[in-house]
Amino acid sequence: MTKAKNIIWGILLVAIGVIWALNNFGIMSVHLFFDGWWTLFIIVPCVIGLFTDYDKTGNIVGICIGVFLLLCCRDILRFDMFWKLLVPGIIVIIGLKMVFGGAIGNRGDQVYRRITAENGMLENRAAVFSGSRFDSTGERFEGAQLDAIFGSVTCDLIGAVIDGDCVINATAVFGGIDIYVPDNVNVKIKSNSIFGGVSGKERRNQPENQYTLYVNAICLFGGVKIR
Repeated sequence: MTKAKNIIWGILLVAIGVIWALNNFGIMSVHLFFDGWWTLFIIVPCVIGLFTDYDKTGNIVGICIGVFLLLCCRDILRFDMFWKLLVPGIIVIIGLKMVFGGAIGNRGDQVYRRITAENGMLENRAAVFSGSRFDSTGERFEGAQLDAIFGSVTCDLIGAVIDGDCVINATAVFGGIDIYVPDNVNVKIKSNSIFGGVSGKERRNQPENQYTLYVNAICLFGGVKIR
C-alpha cells in the first residue's frame, strides 16, 4: 500500500511541477492558487487514502471536511453551517461504521476471547510520551495489547514462535505503532480510524500459511504500520 501511495503522490507532484513551469513560460494559463486552494491539502490525501488505506472512514470524514471548507471559501456555503450540518453528518458516519462493524463481527475478537478464556499469554506494551519495544524472538506469541499515546511502540514478531491464530489490539492516539510480521503468517486487519490509519507492506497472504495474525486497530491522529 505504501508503494502505491508513493506512486500516486509522485504523479501528482510531477503534474503540479509541469503545469507550474508551463505557466511560467506562458505556454498555458492554469490558476493553481484559487480561493480555497489550501483545502486540497485535506482533500487530496484523503482521496488517495480511499485507494491505499485499509480503513476508509477517516478518509471519508476528511473528504467531507475538505469539500465543505472549499465550498465555504467559494461562497457556496457559510462557515457557520459547520456545526449545524457537517459535524452531525460526521457523527452519523462514525456511528454507522460502529453499528455495522459490531453487527458483522470480527474473527479477531473471537481469537482474543479464546486466548483470555484459556489464560493465554497476552503481552501489554504502552507508550505515553515515550517509546516502547517488544521483541518476541524465540518466544511463543499468542497476542498483545499495544497502546501508543503521544509515543511509539514497536512489536517485532519476525523471530517469534507462532503455532496458532493470534491477535493484536492496537491503539494509536497521536502516536505510531510498528508491527513486524514474519512472511509465513497471514494478516487480517480491522480498523477504526479518524485522521489516521493502518498501512501494510506489499505482502500477499498465502493459502499455505497455516496461521493468521488478526490486528484490531483504533487510530486517532495516529497510525499503525504492518511491516
